[in-house]
Amino acid sequence: FRTAREKFDGVVASIKKANEKQQPVLVGTTSIDKSEFLSTLLTEAGITHNVLNARQHEQEAQIVADAGKLSAVTIATNMAGRGTDIQLGGNVEVRVMQALAENPESDPAEVRSRIETEVADEKEKVKETGDLSLEDDLMRIFGSERLDSVLSKLGMKEGEAIVHPWVNKSLEKAQAKVEGRNFDIRKQLLKFDDVMNDQRKVIFGQRREVMETEDLSDTVQDMRHQVIDDLIDQYMPPRSYADQWDTEAMYAAVIERLGLDAPVMEWASEEGVDDDAMRERLEKASDEYMAQKAVAFGTENMRNIEKQVLLQVIDEKWREHLLTLEHLRSVVGFRGYAQRDPLNEYKTEGFQLFESLLDGLRSDVTQKLGQIRPMTAEEQEAMVAQFRAQQEAIQAASQEVDRTPSAAGASEPKEGFDENDQSTWGNPGRNDLCPCGSGNKFKHCHGKV
Repeated sequence: FRTAREKFDGVVASIKKANEKQQPVLVGTTSIDKSEFLSTLLTEAGITHNVLNARQHEQEAQIVADAGKLSAVTIATNMAGRGTDIQLGGNVEVRVMQALAENPESDPAEVRSRIETEVADEKEKVKETGDLSLEDDLMRIFGSERLDSVLSKLGMKEGEAIVHPWVNKSLEKAQAKVEGRNFDIRKQLLKFDDVMNDQRKVIFGQRREVMETEDLSDTVQDMRHQVIDDLIDQYMPPRSYADQWDTEAMYAAVIERLGLDAPVMEWASEEGVDDDAMRERLEKASDEYMAQKAVAFGTENMRNIEKQVLLQVIDEKWREHLLTLEHLRSVVGFRGYAQRDPLNEYKTEGFQLFESLLDGLRSDVTQKLGQIRPMTAEEQEAMVAQFRAQQEAIQAASQEVDRTPSAAGASEPKEGFDENDQSTWGNPGRNDLCPCGSGNKFKHCHGKV
């Protein structure tokens, strides 16, 4: 159809046509909103129906049990009622339970026998209202290709119902193929989920360990030293000569990543200094720098800061990682065109991304802890002064608003008002208009202390 509304009108017309011959109809929708929109259209068309979605979960069993009855129209979302077989003619067990609930004194055996007969009769009537054609997608894609030609050769006439064991057998095979295909799809999806789940266990295990540990100074120090190792490997590669070192870039990186202004270039120019010596000096300088911060903040405060920074960065990195994995999962299927297994590709790249997450975690924690510092006395005084100035400005603006006469508030003085005789002022409240007629509040006019 050209528009969505035209499509829904077509759906309603198809439902109405089937409903007129009492054929049960099940309509699948992709969302609750669409199921309720279609329900509105069916109500307007005067078609009695049931809606099965997450908002009607309490009536789910009853709706599913009735979905196979004559004239039943059921609208369901893809997730609602999953795993439930709809039985033509209705569900015997549910109807027996309902009958016994309505008449507790009834004989259960008699009730069951009666309902089984009713359901059997209704089932036959439902079958007469319509069946599955060989051109249905289920049979066309998964059924036997030879079945149609064989039946044609046997002299089947147009409009004649097919009642033959071959049809039942072909239908069973087609359904088995569908179930097998869907099982393989779910199995493949589960394997993809396992990759993410393994990583989730690792990251949440680390997060729990961080929450339960009181002193994380050793963990933070290991992270910082690992960052230093990465810097040394990047700017002073092993088995390289001094003239191949990029000490200027390393100096900038040390300031950025460690928050430390270390004389890296001077150290590198000294005789006999190699990557190991540079590593030791940077580790010592960074450890002393962080120890000074612990003294300035207080040991207990510093431990709390380290824990909060670690938890914050873990959560931030994990959210980014989940989004990246989702993007990878949406495109990795195309690797199959290059004769590569998408699942193996996903596992390999997912592991590489997880390693990048851990590297980024160490780097970000080290960088954030290197940047924090306690405020100096001058900064504290400036902050207090700024706060006071803001409060005074707010208070002055409020008073100015209170003092400003309004055209509506200005009026003639109260009858008998004498500015020099307070007994003529009456008894106005502090926020009432002044009896002099100025339009100002009493507390800002004649009532001002």
